[in-house]
Amino acid sequence: MDAQTDAKGRRRVTLPPADVNYTLSESELAQLMPYGEVRAHDKGTLLVRDGDSQVDMLVTLTGQTDIFVTLPDGDRRVGYMEAGQFAGDLGVLTGHASLVRVEMGEAGELLHIPYASFQRLLVENSHLSDVFVRTLTARREFGRARGIASVLIIGLAQDRSVFAARDLLTKHAIPHTWLAPDVDEVAQRIMAARGIEKSDLPVCIRGAAGMLIKPTLSDLSDAFGLDLLPDGSHADVIVVGAGPAGLAASVYAASEGLSVLTLDTDGPGGQAGTSSKIENYLGFPMGVSGRELAERASIQAQKFGARLASPAQGKSLTREPDDTYCLSLQDGRKLKSRAIVIATGAQYRRLPIENLEHFEGRGVYYGATPMEAQLCLGQNVAVVGAGNSAGQGAVYLAQTAKEVHVVFRRPDIRDTMSEYLVRRLEETPNIHLHPQKEISQLHGVPGADPMEDRLVNVSWKTASAAEEYCHEIGHVFLFIGAAPFTEWLPAQIARDARGFLKTGPDLANLNLVRAGWSLDRMPTQYETSWPRVYAVGDVRTGSVKRVASAVGEGSVVVSDIHKALADAPL
Repeated sequence: MDAQTDAKGRRRVTLPPADVNYTLSESELAQLMPYGEVRAHDKGTLLVRDGDSQVDMLVTLTGQTDIFVTLPDGDRRVGYMEAGQFAGDLGVLTGHASLVRVEMGEAGELLHIPYASFQRLLVENSHLSDVFVRTLTARREFGRARGIASVLIIGLAQDRSVFAARDLLTKHAIPHTWLAPDVDEVAQRIMAARGIEKSDLPVCIRGAAGMLIKPTLSDLSDAFGLDLLPDGSHADVIVVGAGPAGLAASVYAASEGLSVLTLDTDGPGGQAGTSSKIENYLGFPMGVSGRELAERASIQAQKFGARLASPAQGKSLTREPDDTYCLSLQDGRKLKSRAIVIATGAQYRRLPIENLEHFEGRGVYYGATPMEAQLCLGQNVAVVGAGNSAGQGAVYLAQTAKEVHVVFRRPDIRDTMSEYLVRRLEETPNIHLHPQKEISQLHGVPGADPMEDRLVNVSWKTASAAEEYCHEIGHVFLFIGAAPFTEWLPAQIARDARGFLKTGPDLANLNLVRAGWSLDRMPTQYETSWPRVYAVGDVRTGSVKRVASAVGEGSVVVSDIHKALADAPL
């Protein structure tokens, strides 16, 4: 329960949704007992600290457990669990660092289910799996909707490291609050109280778990337990990339009993995760954001036992003498498996403008999500591109931006964009189309410190460069296609002229000879020129570049993996 005060000073209690406080029946408790151990605790016993990873699932049998969050104004009790109720949110399922502190509010007994046993339970008991996943997910969403976030990011809006930190936390569904010290008095008070200097920014405050000064993405990953894979980990399948194709492969492989490691350089979602609203995805008549789709898929994969880790970037792939594969990561770790699924998608294409990199994260972005929309409230923005992603981004940003200028090189946007999106653009009064134009210059604040500089004006020109226009625009969103992320793979894995991976029917005999193919069968539909190495989604030659298609490929490839592993010697 959450106690608040109304306008007249009267105390009122807001009850959370029923599915947030599920109470287990006697029958359900009996099914849980074999997975854990009953322990007695005195009042005040600390059960879970802020920042603990892979914590036990705690089920209250008698007494009461209290849940606390450390906020800028002090500790706040956000809930309590009585007999038959269980503590925790999504972090219990994913193994990520706990965002809350759990204590015994009244002496009693708890059922402690260790993390590994809880993972086994989720696979073995369908009913209880549904109960836990639904409740833990609802709690995370309830806390996020109520603004209950113990994680604070303090830093300037134009600091690209602030944007990168927030982006990482968002992709992993970690609720957080961003405070800009130049405009937010709360941030200034926190900095004064903790002795934080401007030169220390950005900082990440993790409730009672401590503070990170100028954290790198690796620092954040370690602090929040986003990558718990030890060196030397092995699995039946390693999936490289956690976009729609990679997540689909992870879900289906794990659900069919294969051990799965899934890696991504940023976090679940891929390019699709930056889409503000996908309206033509089957089964979602009201549309679904790419971020929501990615969150659901990553939870689903982990529910079946897949282990997700990021940021984790592949450096090289080698074939071992025992017919397994070794994936080396940039940080030096080596992972082994019998099959590999390459679902790395494609890297965003960048404009050929001299100072583009300077403004990335401080005015130039590659996705339109609520985080970016917050930055450009009431301002003019430009969307560059003529595909569906550009159209979805423009429609979404038009809800909060003053004006949205869609800049594209084609004479007719209908050549590359779905008709329903074109109509949305044409019918939205604050969206303006600029065909046969291209961005030529980006302008910052004259004389500004490079660390505090930000985008303030944008110039674009006609294709012939006969005319150039300068506009007061502080945010540019680039949706101009992507190049395949395959440079890290060995040269023997066949590619087409643009670098996309060839699979199945696209592989010629010469490709197989050069790759050393030694099997008496031809590669299956999504198999590359290396046996049991598959490519699905945007990274593959001939892919359709649609979310539904990527999900389909990631799902279908698992049947080929099963057959190949059954035929391959152990």
